[in-house]
Parts: sequence; structure tokens; C-alpha cells
Amino acid sequence: YPVEHPDKFLKFGMTPSKGVLFYGPPGCGKTLLAKAIANECQANFISIKGPELLTMWFGESEANVREIFDKARQAAPCVLFFDELDSIAKARGGNIGDGGGAADRVINQILTEMDGMSTKKNVFIIGATNRPDIIDPAILRPGRLDQLIYIPLPDEKSRVAILKANLRKSPVAKVGFVL
Repeated sequence: YPVEHPDKFLKFGMTPSKGVLFYGPPGCGKTLLAKAIANECQANFISIKGPELLTMWFGESEANVREIFDKARQAAPCVLFFDELDSIAKARGGNIGDGGGAADRVINQILTEMDGMSTKKNVFIIGATNRPDIIDPAILRPGRLDQLIYIPLPDEKSRVAILKANLRKSPVAKVGFVL
């Protein structure tokens, strides 16, 4: 909703959320849900796995963060999806053997980019993790990823529906099996 209608929030003096954090067990559909949100909002979708931003060269990881946010602004309206956010946004200060604080610099750059993202830029950020407990608290503050949404594994009925949908174009679909 903040992607499609930021003006409605601003009209009432509210700041639309810039993003959410999906968390839940592996394989529960966090990525699929993020894609569906972008599709529903008719927004572009940029997906990045956290580790893809990291390099061994000084300053290059931070440059990668700036570049991905620039791409999102240029593609607006856009949903920018960070999968495995915990790999690049761990709580700062406790990264022993971190090569001079590289992880802290990356999270600082992410925070800077998020803070520089006005609602007029029409970019919505979704992070996904299996480990919300290790995410740096600063990323979860208001105006950043300030909504935490638990995505559980699908129940049995939903799993059957997913299986049938995935098999719909295969010869197995015509067998008429009962689950």
C-alpha cells in the first residue's frame, strides 16, 4: 500500500513505511511473497541476496550497496528485496576478525541509503531472514524496516494446493491422485 499510495499517508501527516522485514523458516515463501507484492503493486522487482553485495576489496561492498539503491530509484516504482538480510545486517560491533569493520561499514551504508530514500522515490524495501534476532536493531527503527512480519510454513491444505499448482502442467496432474 505505501508503494501505490504514499500520498494518502502524507495527507494525514503520516510517513508511509519504507519497508518490512519478513522472517520465518527456510522455504516458507518469503521470496515468493515479495515478488507477489511487487506484481500486485505493478512495481519493478529487484532481488539481491545479501552475500552477493560482499567483496574482499576495501570499499567495494559499500559501493555495491549504493549501486543497488541507485538501480531501485531509477526503476521506481520498485520493490527492493534483500534476501538473507542477516548476512549483511548483523548487529554491529561484535564481528571479530571482520577485516577492519567491513560488516559495520556495509550496514552503515545500507542505513544511509534507507534514510536518504524519501517516500517520493517510490521504492519499498523488503528484507527476509531466518534469524531476526541477529539483525542490527538500527535497521528495524521507524522509517526503515519498521514492520516485522512472520511468514510460517504453509499448513497441510496449503501445501497440497501448492503441489497441485506446480504439477498442473505435468502429466502427473491428469492421474487424479488424492492426497
